[in-house]
Amino acid sequence: MSLAKTNYAFTLFLIGLLTLSSCSKKEKTTPQRPNILFIMSDDHAYQAISAYSDKLIKTPNIDRIANEGMLFTNACVTNSICAPSRATILTGKHTHINGKINNLMPFDTTQVTFPQLFQKAGYETAMYGKLHFGNNPKGVDDFMILPGQGNYLNPKFITKEGDTTITGYVTDIITDFTINWLDKKRNKEKPFMMMYLHKAPHRPWWPNPEKFKEFAKKTFPEPETLFDDYSNRGTAAKTAEMNLLTHMKYGHDSKISPKTIDEMGGVEPEVPSINGFNRAYSRFNEEQRKLYDPVIDSINTWFKNNWPTLNDKEKMQWKYQRYMQDYLGCISSVDDNVGRVLDYLDESGLAKNTIVVYTSDQGFYLGEHGWFDKRFIYDESFKTPLLIRWPNQIKPGTTNDEMVQNLDFAQTFLEAALIDAPEDMQGESIIPLLKGENEKWTRDAVYYHYYEYPGEHTVKRHYGIVNKEYKLVHFYHDINEWELYDRLKDPQEMNNVYNNPDYADKVKELKIELEALRVKYKDSKALDQKYINMSVKE
Repeated sequence: MSLAKTNYAFTLFLIGLLTLSSCSKKEKTTPQRPNILFIMSDDHAYQAISAYSDKLIKTPNIDRIANEGMLFTNACVTNSICAPSRATILTGKHTHINGKINNLMPFDTTQVTFPQLFQKAGYETAMYGKLHFGNNPKGVDDFMILPGQGNYLNPKFITKEGDTTITGYVTDIITDFTINWLDKKRNKEKPFMMMYLHKAPHRPWWPNPEKFKEFAKKTFPEPETLFDDYSNRGTAAKTAEMNLLTHMKYGHDSKISPKTIDEMGGVEPEVPSINGFNRAYSRFNEEQRKLYDPVIDSINTWFKNNWPTLNDKEKMQWKYQRYMQDYLGCISSVDDNVGRVLDYLDESGLAKNTIVVYTSDQGFYLGEHGWFDKRFIYDESFKTPLLIRWPNQIKPGTTNDEMVQNLDFAQTFLEAALIDAPEDMQGESIIPLLKGENEKWTRDAVYYHYYEYPGEHTVKRHYGIVNKEYKLVHFYHDINEWELYDRLKDPQEMNNVYNNPDYADKVKELKIELEALRVKYKDSKALDQKYINMSVKE
């Protein structure tokens, strides 16, 4: 071979090496789009996750997400009620903008949801479990959702192929089908965005038979504020109908059977609670009844023998224990099933490139202030659990106390997947916080607005501003009252200091900031009145 040909061949060889090197470097620097597994339960209080507090229950599997990722201590919602919270998560907009202000108003299906954007960007998308509104979710390639609230035992599901009823316990069933989709149904050539949505622990609380038996034997510590008399609060706290003693139903909630109530000549104050027990129990098959009946009989025997002799304090304490036994039993099953999914991700190798999020649609009262349910801007319902794992991006075992909201989820997921977010979304991506770049986070306060009044539990309409130190609330509509809480000095929110002269300057400052947030998020007195008028017409 001539020298010229030798040099030419060597040159081609070098060019080839450089090209391969360039391609190799390009492949290494081009980010791989992560999978996203969004896990949401319904009404799961942060107090009932041991990563936050282990006073009530151990949740080792949910805790794994925090241990291997990040735990948020100031995560919160924009409107503490189920369907509006879900609409905010899907759209990245406050409820006064997306229109889903309460559970009754229909969802505006012209709204763009983040699953639609994922689907358009080439992701495989799915939704399994509880959506709570609408029967045909947009932007998902596959779905299997409960109609409305759904049922704990032998639940009905809406699917693309039609409706179907499946024998078993809802938390297990949703998980079985989620794992099956991840393992067998999805297009494995695409990244995925899976919404894995639990019904539990929504009221009325029915644990599976094993947990029902196990937790009925347990006793739980009472919250310090169980017997709160609301003496230092306003009208809204005094008139809300979510007190354990007065408003929690014997049949629907505490598992007192119609037979027992009849034998006792009716139990004050609500005989209609009988129907709530019947609706759930009638779904059980004979095999399931044999498993549940011994525990139900034990509860009812105790009730018949002891209830007439109890004073109001003792009745309150008994209702609290019954509540915790069933509520926490439901959560224990959620934790077990989250563990099954996390194990699958690990065993399949998917965990390496999957963002795992665990949250709830809002917080919940576990006897604090004598309450159950949610709706208020007060911490137990306003704050929500948020735990996120993202291998090689989030430092394991970290905690963050910035004010983040469910409003932020859509933009966070979109940024993680390298998808442009629509300009009309109102949240902020929390990616900087996940990567430990707190200096890039600019928000120091969040906006909240609750609308469902008149309505169940009679929690009055209110909006407010919350930062790490203070919470300023305006109750409007049929009252005009303000409340201010010092979150650092009064973490249980027992004392409204709005009229305390020592806080006068802080009230002025926060009112200005609150009005600025109302403008920023395009809320107004005109919208307040519009939604009041719409609710009155309904």
